[in-house]
Amino acid sequence: MAYPYMNGSLHAGHCFTLSKVEYAVGFERMNGKRALFPLGFHCTGMPIRASADKIAREIEKFGPDFSNLPTEEEEQQEASKRIADNNNNAKNNDPTKFKAQKSKVVAKKGKGKYQFQIMNQIGIPIGEIKKFADPTYWLYYFPQLCQNDVISFGARVDWRRSMITTDVNPYYDSFIRWQITRLRECGKIKFGERYTIFSEKDGQACLDHDRQSGEGLGPQEYTGIKIKILELFNQDAKDLFNQHSLDLNQKNVYLVAATLRPETMYGQTCCFVSPKINYGVFDAGNNNYYITTIRAFKNMCYQKLTPQRGNYKPIFTISGQSLIGSKITAPLAINKQLYILPMETILEKKGTGIVTCVPTDSPDDYINMKDLKNKPEYYNIKKEWASPELIPLINTPKYGDKCAEYLCNFFKIQSPKDSVQLQKAKELAYKEGFFNGTMIIGKYAGEKVEFVKAKVKNDIVESGEGFVYYEPEGVVMSRSGDECIVSKEDQWFIDYGESEWKSQALECLHSMNTFAPETQNAFEGVLDWLKNWAVTRTYGLGTRLPWDEQYLIESLSDSTIYQAFYTICHLLHSDYYGSTPGLLNIKAEDMSFEVWDYIFTRRESIESNIPLDKLKILRREFEYFYPLDSSISGKDLIPNHLTFFIYTHVALFKNKKFWPAGIRANGHLLLNNEKMSKSTGNFFTLKDLVEKFGADATRICLADAGDGIEDANFVEQNANSAILRLFNLKEWCQEVVSNIDSLRSGPIGEEFFDVAFDNEMNSLIEETYKKYEITEYKSALKSGLFDYQSARDYYREVAAPKGLHKDLVLKYIETQILLITPVAPHIAEFIWKEVLLKEGSVHDAKFPRADKPIDNSISDSLNYLRDLSRSIREAETSSLRAKKGKILVDKNKGCEVTLLISNNFPEWQDKYVEIVRELFEEQSLNDNKKIKEKIPGKEMKKAMPFISLLKQRLIKEEPSHVFNRKLSFNEAEVIKKCIDIVERSPAIIKVEKVEVISFNTGENKGINIFTNEEVPFKYSGKVVESTVPGQPGIIIKNI
Repeated sequence: MAYPYMNGSLHAGHCFTLSKVEYAVGFERMNGKRALFPLGFHCTGMPIRASADKIAREIEKFGPDFSNLPTEEEEQQEASKRIADNNNNAKNNDPTKFKAQKSKVVAKKGKGKYQFQIMNQIGIPIGEIKKFADPTYWLYYFPQLCQNDVISFGARVDWRRSMITTDVNPYYDSFIRWQITRLRECGKIKFGERYTIFSEKDGQACLDHDRQSGEGLGPQEYTGIKIKILELFNQDAKDLFNQHSLDLNQKNVYLVAATLRPETMYGQTCCFVSPKINYGVFDAGNNNYYITTIRAFKNMCYQKLTPQRGNYKPIFTISGQSLIGSKITAPLAINKQLYILPMETILEKKGTGIVTCVPTDSPDDYINMKDLKNKPEYYNIKKEWASPELIPLINTPKYGDKCAEYLCNFFKIQSPKDSVQLQKAKELAYKEGFFNGTMIIGKYAGEKVEFVKAKVKNDIVESGEGFVYYEPEGVVMSRSGDECIVSKEDQWFIDYGESEWKSQALECLHSMNTFAPETQNAFEGVLDWLKNWAVTRTYGLGTRLPWDEQYLIESLSDSTIYQAFYTICHLLHSDYYGSTPGLLNIKAEDMSFEVWDYIFTRRESIESNIPLDKLKILRREFEYFYPLDSSISGKDLIPNHLTFFIYTHVALFKNKKFWPAGIRANGHLLLNNEKMSKSTGNFFTLKDLVEKFGADATRICLADAGDGIEDANFVEQNANSAILRLFNLKEWCQEVVSNIDSLRSGPIGEEFFDVAFDNEMNSLIEETYKKYEITEYKSALKSGLFDYQSARDYYREVAAPKGLHKDLVLKYIETQILLITPVAPHIAEFIWKEVLLKEGSVHDAKFPRADKPIDNSISDSLNYLRDLSRSIREAETSSLRAKKGKILVDKNKGCEVTLLISNNFPEWQDKYVEIVRELFEEQSLNDNKKIKEKIPGKEMKKAMPFISLLKQRLIKEEPSHVFNRKLSFNEAEVIKKCIDIVERSPAIIKVEKVEVISFNTGENKGINIFTNEEVPFKYSGKVVESTVPGQPGIIIKNI
């Protein structure tokens, strides 16, 4: 699994991923394989350093014991005072309004506002927290905590191979320096300017692992459109401009709009601002001034679009309301004289807060212009401002050349507040216009829109009427609490997406086992869009960039092939930190790049202080365990860590046999069907789970939570049920084994239910083996524990009159324990040693396989009897229910049960079975029109219910079973052998007589299967019509 980050205790989500590795390792070891499960501790990156710095600041502010923390009431009072001061109304503030009622530390406990509170909530005493102001202390505290928790879970981890990352471990540090150097030498790492998510506060790129929120979000490209103000309308605006000597006749003042659709700029009819936003007016240099949000200009000033990097202080601010009515001119617009108009739905957190208006193309713009035109008095504008000529731009096959108007009419959109319908219309308009639209105006008239977009953007940029502008795709918060921007940075980056490298990555992906098609599809999607990735940072923990040590290697780039390091690290060092040499007594300084080449890439010529025989041992250890059979991680790591894992392996390991063999991605873990959250209390750490439910019950519940890439669900009630199930299993095994000699013995084969139970155990053993093999642990748990116990319970019930067979009971106990060993090793070990008195550990035992071929006819016979018993009980319930005021059967009187066995299916059904088979193979069984074409009108009433039944069975059963119209067993013979089951099936009535009649469909006579006498067939109605082979009719009546 991906090594966990050491900034806290492992939570239930970690535990869920851990469990998948656990089950796989346990199963493979029981199959005689040397299954390696190492677990390292990830410490690279910003989170630890950022948290340590927060604690240091909090110590300065509140003292080493944090006793100077203000209470919540005091903070509220201080906040109110600040607001009052800002409003020059401090004298009206009531200083007696708030009163402290709690101790200063306790008042905030549970809220997690401060870092020291978060530490306290995870169990670290207040007096110890000051030690965490040193980031190195985290590296010595949490790894041991992690190991203790994982051991309590019963994990089969080889702790000799554990290590921490960062340069604290000199061996791992050397390994990362080798890896990154070799990537650079093969042309995968490059240097240059690129747009990246950036934290101004941290002074560096903010990559996925550095983020508090916004993982996976990247820079979004816009075209910044410079819309020139020609004349101000509002007197307040004129006064502000005059006050700051901003003369429109001498200086160029532009509203900057950010658009994703530069090709539509020909059709502009106005420019929208929000009356609710205060915009900044900024000096953009060269006598140019920009009006935009402060947030947007902050992005621009880090993209070399402004005079001074990092200076985003406005000359003054102006409300959007004051700009309404101003006369403007816009690039490419056919309408040369436009106005600024209000739009209340503009978001300050997206784009520049300035929006172009193209009402023939944008449903939002169309409905807003229509609303403004219809209600000018409401918006306090002149009607002519909102009445320009609409300019058709793009012709689309579906919606014509005014697609916005078409879609607004189609969806019956009446107001800008119809947000749901507007969103649908906008998506359809953009999709149809971009992929199928043709320009009908401008320089590129007649060309397809998808090819024109880039050309128009380039024209706007080259003419100086706009520029390329980036901002984050959504809100990204760094772990230091900074809202990130996009910055144009000179930096080292990994050239993911390079065509040849990408082809190799795809080859690797298609050769590996991804366990689910959704996982492979997700990887293909990421490989399609993933491009350059910043490889360095200046803040945090980690390994220094070998050729430029002012930089650190970022945390996702140093965690791509650490699985190779696992194979040999126990030979290099004997502790997490590399402070004590390992079995081969090799010094870290002797681990040169050439030595790593020798171990991992079969370099032959080498000069080293390390003896050759030791180098050969290291190489042999690596090549024995590699390739990695399965990397198991959460699905959220597919867009970064897991894709980088593929890329780096194919770049550094030229021998394809060392490329990864498998990646298993699992979904997130819900808790009681809700997202885990500390703030709501719906949260468990690994330690919490084990302390509350025990290791084995936790493991069973995690296995039962779900498989695949969809989110799983840990249900506490299921964990509690698992505790009871395991306890009952232990008690039953102890009781039975202590009285084993009292059970029936002799050859197995004389009694039907002995044979059937033995056969069912073999069948479930094989099914469980297959499910473990394909890592479907929920299904393995079902067949190997739940169904296996159900089989035992049924055997106990049906075999009760003659007693259980000793050999079968012992086989059940032993195989049951072995089947659950990968999932529940502790109870398995106890029963194996203490109850069965076996030598050695259960973990060294072989996973069970069927000890004889599975007889499907016996399986079918057993299922038939189970279904028959259930059907008899249902018929009993029905017969005891009053109908039309009359009770058909008196439960106080003796009863006769008659079973009707049909020897053949009705001929009319055979025809429709073939019709269903034909349509099923054509994959058109859901086409009712085709079905009805094949059914004569007079048979419709009879045929359609039958076809519907077959369709339902095809959903639940194998097609071969549904279409097989022959039983694998003799129905009459099975009933003869097990007639006592029929007699014991009813729960209430007393059965005094059982009669079983076999008959051919349509005949008026039958055969009594016990006497072989021919008897009149006097039955009719629904009970006969529904009787077919394998589904006997049941009649209950008083004698």
